[in-house]
Amino acid sequence: MTNPYVIGVDFGSDSVRALVVNALTGQAVGTHVHEYTRWKQGLYCNPATSQFRQHPLDYLEGLEATITGALAQAPAEVRQQVVGVSIDTTGSTPCAVDETGLPLALRPDLAENPNGMFILWKDHTANAEADEINDLAHHWDTDYTKYVGGIYSSEWFWAKILRTLRVDEAVRTKAFSWIEHCDWISAVLTGNTNPLTLRRSRCAAGHKALWHSEFNGLPSDEFLTRLDPLLSGLRDRLFTDTHTADQSMGKLSAEWAEKLGLSTDVVIGVGAFDAHMGAIGAEIEPYAFVRIIGTSTCDILMAPNEEIGHRLIRGICGQVDGSVAPGMLGLEAGQSAFGDVYAWFARLITGPVRDLLGDEAADTLSRRLIPHLSDQAATLPVTENDAIALDWINGRRTPDANHTLKAAIAGLNLGTDAPKVFKALVEATAFGSRSIVDRFIQEGVPIKKVIAIGGVAKKSPFVMQTLADVLNKPIQVASADQACALGAAMCAAVAAGVHPTMEAAQQAMGSGFDAEYHPRPEQATTYEILYQKYLKLGEFIENKQGVSSSITTQYA
Repeated sequence: MTNPYVIGVDFGSDSVRALVVNALTGQAVGTHVHEYTRWKQGLYCNPATSQFRQHPLDYLEGLEATITGALAQAPAEVRQQVVGVSIDTTGSTPCAVDETGLPLALRPDLAENPNGMFILWKDHTANAEADEINDLAHHWDTDYTKYVGGIYSSEWFWAKILRTLRVDEAVRTKAFSWIEHCDWISAVLTGNTNPLTLRRSRCAAGHKALWHSEFNGLPSDEFLTRLDPLLSGLRDRLFTDTHTADQSMGKLSAEWAEKLGLSTDVVIGVGAFDAHMGAIGAEIEPYAFVRIIGTSTCDILMAPNEEIGHRLIRGICGQVDGSVAPGMLGLEAGQSAFGDVYAWFARLITGPVRDLLGDEAADTLSRRLIPHLSDQAATLPVTENDAIALDWINGRRTPDANHTLKAAIAGLNLGTDAPKVFKALVEATAFGSRSIVDRFIQEGVPIKKVIAIGGVAKKSPFVMQTLADVLNKPIQVASADQACALGAAMCAAVAAGVHPTMEAAQQAMGSGFDAEYHPRPEQATTYEILYQKYLKLGEFIENKQGVSSSITTQYA
């Protein structure tokens, strides 16, 4: 085929996007974005209890709408030249399925049950279950958390499963197995959703489900049964083997070929998480630190197994052979809130405006607020006496996961206005980033360059300059507007055999970088002082909240 094309599909928190790409040159010929209909209405979610669920119909509708929409933009002959499709999604975003691999919310009797839907990555309803997993693992003969930084998170696979089984008898009765979003949507395209035979993502399994070859797969049934008898036997209904994103999931099914107007010869690649495929799209290389910056952040670092594989990195989201590229150790970290911190502050201001002046005034203010605050904050001096904030408004992912933590702002006075608070919040997200970088370096993992992708990286020079100053490192911003979808397209090109390796696909299809932020020496010096204050405030708040939690538990 003279010009093979591939499609990368990127499922984010709020929307899904598809990108049709020339597999030899990386030229994009079509793209389309679809916002999740039910999610946009706020259905099945309760932010006050950290419950965030997404209906599988949002995914299916978005899959068809984005691929057909992207292909509609491309020349007509492109459809006949598409050779591969790969999917990335958020994670850990698992769902209970029946024997056929059907999500329970697609059954009529459970169509409106949030527990039969996909449990979004930022759902923190399983904090208690995560604590139980950690406690048992740290007292078990084999510490199953050793390859995920030593701390299991409520954002991950097992904690969410256990919580759901405990609270919902209907789901408990009908759930045969469980599946990650990236595995299910890829399997749907092949027509084989059988949970016992479909190919599972190494990326998802290693970082979120405690899978490792040392354990012969997942944690033992004995361990899971001791954790809770409700988990007894589930291991046998899950998986043992996992697969990297350069491999084929299968061929496009006749049903989906007809829906999309594609050939049944199209290869469907094994899925992975958005950050890991985004790192591929951002042209990650060994010891490059790739930050996917959006509502939250996910940080990906890749290193040769022979150099780093013997180390156990404390407090991160896992180290997995092949989770980014085959033959390389993929390391993941991140922050539970980044852009969400700014969005919270915007809602704090626009909420009363909506109540008092109506939707039109509030919507106008909402569109203009963050750019205005950014412009104002950028003019403020950076001094040792500035207000300090914590970025833990949705808990802390890394280093050292603790999703019960809350945020705080200190150092306010009667002269503190909205731009100053916004500046402190932006600095808080940068300080949280710095703590992750410091942890890698402390653990003997060098960081040779920093690359940023995502909406915040592309749209907010003030945030990116602050981040460069706080990290005291230059930051390159990838040119691709949709680096995750581009990375998925690169994976599809390898799975379909167009390129022999991920590196070859990157070289052929990469789009380079279009911005670079350099630290300003004077600000970087002051930020060293403010960062130490951030660490002290964090230590104080964490200790105080720990005491409050203990008292609440004791007298509950």
